[in-house]
Amino acid sequence: MTTILDGKKTAQDIRSEVAAEVAAMVEAGDRRPGLAVVLAGDDPASKVYVGSKVKACEEVGMVSRLVDLPGDVTAEKLASVIDELNADPAIDGFLIQLPLPGHLPERELLARVSPDKDVDGFHAVNVGRLWLGEQTFAPATPSGIIELLRRYEIPMEGARAVIVGRSNIVGKPMAALLIRENATVTVCHSRTRDLPAVCREADILVAAIGRTGFVGPDAVKEGATVIDVGMNRITEREQLEHLFPGDERRREIFERRGSTLTGDVDFTRVREKAAAITPVPGGVGPLTVAMLLVNSLTASRRRQGLADG
Repeated sequence: MTTILDGKKTAQDIRSEVAAEVAAMVEAGDRRPGLAVVLAGDDPASKVYVGSKVKACEEVGMVSRLVDLPGDVTAEKLASVIDELNADPAIDGFLIQLPLPGHLPERELLARVSPDKDVDGFHAVNVGRLWLGEQTFAPATPSGIIELLRRYEIPMEGARAVIVGRSNIVGKPMAALLIRENATVTVCHSRTRDLPAVCREADILVAAIGRTGFVGPDAVKEGATVIDVGMNRITEREQLEHLFPGDERRREIFERRGSTLTGDVDFTRVREKAAAITPVPGGVGPLTVAMLLVNSLTASRRRQGLADG
């Protein structure tokens, strides 16, 4: 029987643990952890993501701050905001919501964030620390996947892991984290020859390529663990019927909203071969915010001279 890896429940467990640690810090007379989020522009998806991060912060007892900037903000202004947050003793960590408006130099501005407050793990210093196996902040999505695998007791040591996608946010740090767990890792991409054959070697298959239903049963070994990082919106009925045949719940959602979310994996067909699989939604997504809270708590403990929890 296939195990459905419940990211929503795991994320809630992590949030509860963070809330308990924050409460213990406050009871001991320590300062509450503080997280700031910088939003430039009015991209609807970014506003939703930022709102969920601010709300999650408040729910676990952290201090949250939203810096909401107009879409035509200058690079100089955003740089000054970053400098202020770097110097603010009440802010232990902060992130710049991506993507930034096109006129802004994204890499240059991310590099301006203090590595010790870079709870997104995007600064080159933290990327380097991650690959060197040093103490650092790792990006939240791949960190959440590692935590999910641990809590479901899925062996990583000695496992053959294949990652489909080589982004700086998921694919590359996912490889580094799995190597830390002593997995043997292959990173695939659009130029990988005979991609299904490579994927079939995986004990742990991570799909993070941004293409709806891209990973089908022909790319999955019997008994593999399949992690779907994709978040794609289906708006065509033909796609719905192909990916979710006979799924009345999906059909009802589609009829009501005119769309439904799915991932990079053909869930209906792949689950028949997989030993464990994440759904979309409800799999990897909720873990991202939960692990951001973990990173923020860790940043606060380090800045206050406390041992990591």
